Amino acid sequence: MIEYRNLRVALLGGGSVGAQVARLLLEHSEELANRVGASLELVGILVRDVDAERTVDLPRELFTTDAETLILGADVVIELMGGIEPAREYILMAINSGADVVTANKALLATHGPELFAAADQVGAQLKYEAAVAGAIPIVRPLGESLGGDQVNRILGIVNGTTNFILDRMDTEGDTLEEALALATDLGYAEADPTADIGGYDAAQKAAILASLAFHTTVPLASVYREGITAITPAQIESARKAGYVVKLLAICERLVDAATGQEGVSARVYPAMVHRSHPLASVHGANNAVFVEAESAGSLMFYGAGAGGVETASAVLGDLVSLARRHIAGGPGVPASQHADLPILDIGRIVTRYAVTLEVTDEPGVLATLAGVCSDHGVSLALVEQSMTPAQPGTASRSAVSATATLVIGTHEATEAALAATVTDLAANRFVTNVASVLRVEGA
Repeated sequence: MIEYRNLRVALLGGGSVGAQVARLLLEHSEELANRVGASLELVGILVRDVDAERTVDLPRELFTTDAETLILGADVVIELMGGIEPAREYILMAINSGADVVTANKALLATHGPELFAAADQVGAQLKYEAAVAGAIPIVRPLGESLGGDQVNRILGIVNGTTNFILDRMDTEGDTLEEALALATDLGYAEADPTADIGGYDAAQKAAILASLAFHTTVPLASVYREGITAITPAQIESARKAGYVVKLLAICERLVDAATGQEGVSARVYPAMVHRSHPLASVHGANNAVFVEAESAGSLMFYGAGAGGVETASAVLGDLVSLARRHIAGGPGVPASQHADLPILDIGRIVTRYAVTLEVTDEPGVLATLAGVCSDHGVSLALVEQSMTPAQPGTASRSAVSATATLVIGTHEATEAALAATVTDLAANRFVTNVASVLRVEGA
């Protein structure tokens, strides 16, 4: 083996991803050294309990609870602990000591990213985070480097494997949300507390990171509009299927012009939406992730693969490590994060989208004309209206004494979110409408 200089690597966290990173570092040390031009020596793994059982057989002498000694003795620190504190403290300690950092901590980057990048820029350190967005899928480097000379206009992402698994089961197997979630938990896709996934919080963190990177603008997590999938029903899934659509939880990052002011800005949002089955994202099944990018010159690009899993995510971590280590050997400061555009963050009401609204209405003359008028009052035009008769349900509250109701599905043309939301509010208050059964946005058309 060629004699190389040595880079000391500290690993913070020995969970499913951390253990796989450690294993791969040890098993492939010679090959990695050849790729980097330096030996990558794993000098320690920070854990809470050095005697705890591990899923991977690793040398016990590598485990430590002494964070400060481990971090200050390293050239590169890999943070895989998760959470905000003490991860933030440890990363800042590493940067200020002159070490470069790799992290997969989406929650930390979404809430304290500007602080961490500023600290790294100040000392010329590198801070890489490929694994924080889409597991094994390479998307951070393509956005920051491969598309660095292009203008990214829109990103549609399925960035949470748990919710995609659940919605896919509801679509392909007819499961209820509760049944699909129970199976996801049994298979290890969902945590014991699945709130971060099904509530859309995980996807919102990733949307904040993607939007900040793609649009060269700091997009705070608080500015990301978020809806989860907890209200999605089998009836909505079935209705979407009949219309040729599938329901997906999307993270949408978009550069757009506010129609009211002419001002360019950016939007980052997460919500379940109907995607036509001809769109590439509709074919993303199981717990996989995909990110669909629309760029001005490159056109449409899709990145697809495993969005989670210990060894899969470890691949992205090691990719960052190799890239970072090569630059470390070559010398020179890290490349600072670009936030030069500083575009305003537009409110959810200013985005342009389409709605699919399912209404239960009384079966009376003039219903269609009246409801079409409600839409027109808000400048919303209709692309589709479908009606079917349904028997009256015993005990169902109704503002009419008729014996039957009709189900009305309304598909709109594009309009602002504010206009569409106001339309639904007025439809719900109309005397002909007994229930607003479903409201879903339509994206990716």
